[in-house]
Amino acid sequence: MPQVSIIPSLEAVIAQRRDEGVSGKKSYVASLLEKGVSKIGEKIIEEAAEVVEAASEPGASGREHLVKEVADLFFHSLVMLGYARIEFSEVEAELGRRFGIGGHEEKAARQGPKKPND
Repeated sequence: MPQVSIIPSLEAVIAQRRDEGVSGKKSYVASLLEKGVSKIGEKIIEEAAEVVEAASEPGASGREHLVKEVADLFFHSLVMLGYARIEFSEVEAELGRRFGIGGHEEKAARQGPKKPND
């Protein structure tokens, strides 16, 4: 049985908290949204560091910890996207655009052509 994506449900809750102005005292998401980019960004940086730490842990418990930390990072990234009113489908479309393009080539295309002295 195919697993249904949780992303649309998470996005809906984040948008609801953003649009209805739920008090931060009642909602973690609302409290992040009220504090804006800097607070959400702090959480993303914190969670990214925890992902890197968890990745070095051995065995099944390390694997489980890494999954949980990536979930935290992904969740806080969704909150940032919701704050910016960007849907995850836009991120998926960008990933789809990049698929099959080598990483070095894709990065070079974003930076534009090199100057003669580079």
